[in-house]
Amino acid sequence: RGWEIKPADGEAEVWNDDVQFFNVYDNASGDHIASFYLDPYSRPENKRGGAWMDVCIGKSDACNRDVPVAYLTCNGSPPVGDKPSLMTFREVVTLFHETGHGLQHMLTKASVGDVAGINGVDWDAVELPSQFMENFCDDEATVMGFAKHYETGEPLPMEMFEKLKAQKTFNAGMMACRQLLFGQLDMELHSNFDPEAAENGGETVFDVQRRMAAKYSPYNMPLDDDRFLCTFSHIFAGGYAAGYYSYKWAEVMSADAFGAFEDVGLDNEEKVKEVGEKFRNTVLALGAAVPPMDVFKEFRGREPTPDALLRHNGLA
Repeated sequence: RGWEIKPADGEAEVWNDDVQFFNVYDNASGDHIASFYLDPYSRPENKRGGAWMDVCIGKSDACNRDVPVAYLTCNGSPPVGDKPSLMTFREVVTLFHETGHGLQHMLTKASVGDVAGINGVDWDAVELPSQFMENFCDDEATVMGFAKHYETGEPLPMEMFEKLKAQKTFNAGMMACRQLLFGQLDMELHSNFDPEAAENGGETVFDVQRRMAAKYSPYNMPLDDDRFLCTFSHIFAGGYAAGYYSYKWAEVMSADAFGAFEDVGLDNEEKVKEVGEKFRNTVLALGAAVPPMDVFKEFRGREPTPDALLRHNGLA
């Protein structure tokens, strides 16, 4: 049951000495089911910033490709001199995030290329596996398994771990309201705003902004000369038109999915394996061949609710 990741450096050509190559094997059959490149470190001279997962080889019966290969690229802190890479906690979370995308690509069971892995997944569900993986960075056993002093082996002090967890809930309510405001403002502008009426004395885009702000963030109303909308490139030039809500919706789905593991107890290894196998066979395996709501219901047994997200954010 499950699968295993093994280093395979030297089996594939790499573009930099920093890059590592890994194979993924099914534990039950021993079959090689996927591979991935990991390019973990920042190289400002020839590598753009940010972090991303991309497709190297996608699974496809038509192309006779049965072993998907992924790129996992980050910009973490590189080794310096005799010191190994001493990643920040944010860099660790980012690595978990991109690994979530990679798992959906590599563990797919869909065989039609256009719907295998991450291909064709609905916009508001594509971040589910990645944000799901971030939750493990709040799990004590997971963090303590790697957060050790690089010289002495001393584990991360519990006081520091609790502070890392506490930062997740700091101002969480205000951040939630901010995202809800942006999502609803985006939808209102792309669904109901009438530019012709605005030209004839009707409601302007800035009036819409103020109306939405009065509902979602009345404690932080925009000033009369506020022109935030002119820089809101996500919804005008970044591909999120009428889709900004997907950020918060992905948080709802990923938190609820992680809640399935919490329900059985994260310290109950056997039960966690059972839930993990179900997650692997639904969310990570079905790709876009099945509508995302049906995939979620097959995993969770119901539609998603915001309860787990509110709890994780300290709001319930």
